[in-house]
Amino acid sequence: MTRKNTRLFGPNKFKLGLFGMNCSGGLTMTKAPERWDASWDNNEAAAILADDAGLEFILPIGRWRGYQGETDTEGTSFETLTWASGLLAATTGICVFGTVHVAFLSPLFAAKQMVTADHIGRGRFGLNMVSGWNPPEHDMFGVALRPQEERYAFTEEWVTILKRIWSEDQPFDFKGAFFDLKGVMLKPKPWGGGRPVLVSAGNSPAGRAFAGRHADCLFTTMIAFDRLPGAVRDLRAAAASGEAGVFVSAHMIARPTAAEAREYRRYIVHENGDWEAAEIAAELRTRGRETPFREMADLKERLIGGVGTYPLVGSYDEVVDEMRRMSESGVDGLAFGLVNYIDDFPALQGEILPRLERLGLRVPMSPAFQQ
Repeated sequence: MTRKNTRLFGPNKFKLGLFGMNCSGGLTMTKAPERWDASWDNNEAAAILADDAGLEFILPIGRWRGYQGETDTEGTSFETLTWASGLLAATTGICVFGTVHVAFLSPLFAAKQMVTADHIGRGRFGLNMVSGWNPPEHDMFGVALRPQEERYAFTEEWVTILKRIWSEDQPFDFKGAFFDLKGVMLKPKPWGGGRPVLVSAGNSPAGRAFAGRHADCLFTTMIAFDRLPGAVRDLRAAAASGEAGVFVSAHMIARPTAAEAREYRRYIVHENGDWEAAEIAAELRTRGRETPFREMADLKERLIGGVGTYPLVGSYDEVVDEMRRMSESGVDGLAFGLVNYIDDFPALQGEILPRLERLGLRVPMSPAFQQ
């Protein structure tokens, strides 16, 4: 196994990953009894299902405080670097990311933790870098939430140090606006040469510029299809490397018919939604700006359905057709949540993946990419 032989670099044109399963409720603020129980056993079982089905990656949410309300969605969660290490040990082919709030963790300490995970996974570990947005979480750590531009300047230094630690063989000093380090050195280096894949999901101009300079995978928030091609063009234009991938985050409800999918979403959101939690989450997301009533109502509905991600809801054929349209808009893949990552997986494996293969967006998993 080398890093370039992992599934993230594999033959599928449209790559897929499970998103958010390290957190209670996953991406869904619902009181429905089948909502995701993020126990370790369930996380391991879902990871093995995804690994065996040939999915490319698993992406966690870095969360330290939940959204309260009756369900406290994401209030119970696993720390993502140790979580990733456990899942990498339990799987053979899938890539697993850690999500790190850079303001909360020394780049030296993080670098060694990640190298450990990378060796456990033999090059299958990746890093999702978060510059910070959630004031209550920063308050828990006693770390001030910097102004947006300054956050990305801090992250720029943090990841520059990280890259040097992973690549340089001699001790080095680093002096910047935020770090003053002496004699920095780390062994071992990441598995097999190179470094872990880096992900960033900033949507502000500063966030996109940072991602373009440093990330291998760029995530964008998708509101509507008519805005997607422009967003993809902007991300690719900002990317320093022409090989950077562009991904969308979503939550998926796929059923045999469109009517069944929409009825289930109504049941999840309108019959069993945790509107108190959605109110708290919406206030956090819109703090400091005026938000029209209709926009706020739509945001709360999307927060309940998928913590603000794109609603991929419809029949099996409709869901796959939306993926096709994403691909035609220049998107390389999708990170998505399910109401229940185990119970909903058979439909993904038996209905969605074969349709994507028939469209030429994915190929049947070959032995070379099974491990």
